[in-house]
Amino acid sequence: MKQLLAIVAALIVAGCATSEPSIQSGPNAETTFDGLVRIDNARFAGAWIDPDIDLTQYTKIIPGGAAFEFRNVQKMSPTAARRSNEREFWISDSNKQRLIDTVSEVFDEELQRSEHFTMTDEPAPDALVITGGLHDIVSQVPPEQVGRSEIFLRSLGEATLVLELRDSLSNEVVYRAVERRAVARPGNDMIRAHTATSWAEVRRWARRWAVQLREGLDSIHQQ
Repeated sequence: MKQLLAIVAALIVAGCATSEPSIQSGPNAETTFDGLVRIDNARFAGAWIDPDIDLTQYTKIIPGGAAFEFRNVQKMSPTAARRSNEREFWISDSNKQRLIDTVSEVFDEELQRSEHFTMTDEPAPDALVITGGLHDIVSQVPPEQVGRSEIFLRSLGEATLVLELRDSLSNEVVYRAVERRAVARPGNDMIRAHTATSWAEVRRWARRWAVQLREGLDSIHQQ
């Protein structure tokens, strides 16, 4: 169990300075429908793990695809948006695809940089399938208006990340993380809602999650 806790700490909690991670136990332990147990003080807001798994057996990654779900927001004209008190705005099909492409590219780049895991497409005893998804994606950037002064926001939008690691042979989930995060700057600084600036912030937002995943995976083999 000590070895498992060390692995959990490496994968999920690297950088958590306030408390040590711990797997819940006893009759009150929070357990998912598929037998995963809650990790307290994890890096992600919600994290669950198979308490019997030894993650050091894995050295390969199989990309398992990703899902993207956008909140259903009514489309309105720039004028109507300006006159309303809405805080959530419609995302065009082209921008939806750009978000999907950006997030997918960033995660692929980071996983390719792993020092201890290699990418593969063949199931094996030492291979993990990684699947992910961004759910309830919402934009807080109003439609662009000709002649309108610059807009500064504390958040450009937000989404919920869901990550799962599965054993490639059994297809059993060994780890799950869930976290909702805003597209915002550290310190809650204001962001200029300009096309170029906004997409640069989205890329940084995705990069933080992707680096967190890559560094966590590499930490498994640094114990």
